[in-house]
Amino acid sequence: MITREQVDSYRENGFVVVEDVIDAALLARLRDTVRDVMEGARGLTTHSDVFDLEPGHLPEQPRVRRIKKPHLVRSVFREVLDAPVLKDVLRHLLGPDVRLHGSKLNLKSAGFGSPVEWHQDWAFYPHTNDDILAIGVMLDDVVMENGPMLVLPGTHRGPTYDHHADGRFCGAMDLSATGLDVSKAVACTGRAGSASFHHVRLVHGSAQNTSTRERQLLLYECAAADAWPLVNFTNLEDFDSRMLFGKPTIEPRVVPVPVRMPLPPALNQGSIYENQTAVANRFFKVSAAT
Repeated sequence: MITREQVDSYRENGFVVVEDVIDAALLARLRDTVRDVMEGARGLTTHSDVFDLEPGHLPEQPRVRRIKKPHLVRSVFREVLDAPVLKDVLRHLLGPDVRLHGSKLNLKSAGFGSPVEWHQDWAFYPHTNDDILAIGVMLDDVVMENGPMLVLPGTHRGPTYDHHADGRFCGAMDLSATGLDVSKAVACTGRAGSASFHHVRLVHGSAQNTSTRERQLLLYECAAADAWPLVNFTNLEDFDSRMLFGKPTIEPRVVPVPVRMPLPPALNQGSIYENQTAVANRFFKVSAAT
């Protein structure tokens, strides 16, 4: 389970990597399921409700960069959230009442997996308080070569940076305007079955995967039950149905955290990859797909 030292490190730095969050049997089932689900991208000519496609995708040679809401696609992805170690970490970091905000599977395939520009998750979904984090379950060994998530420690305690371009939300920061030192970035690496936990306000990003190794990262965004969204609220029944453990509440906890609204909406709608196509001053280079 998570140690006191790891909890303290999360509070100070905004992230922690915990080993062996899921066991070998579940890991194998997840990998098998990903391969099976991916067959559904064959024949597609554009993004779908399930798949976000790489720029180099062809119907006969499918290339997928994201599976959307995997916990709604196959039940095994929902099972991950019942892993005892994962629940233990969430209780220590978010408290006794925790809700699932959403999920996604970023595939970062060998040789062409797309980068993600520097950003804060908080820019996409501000809430009444910031007891919110994202879990990154590593389905492959994550090393420096295959595009690990990079984080800037301590930035979760700083400002909410501008994620706009030409007056519209774009889901990415212009680092030249922030004064942040990316030489201090830390890579969240680990063996398959491990997971990173990063605070919703932590600045992070990842480079293109130009290696020969896959880097599949299964992401879950989780929030304290009393953190209520300031944007994109649907309905109470759906909201409460996403409780992972504990009790829901209709009394939001409001704290003075810096907020910028993701408005006006992104020029290019869809996933973060689509939003970020409007960014002119990109940090991560993109090489020709192999």
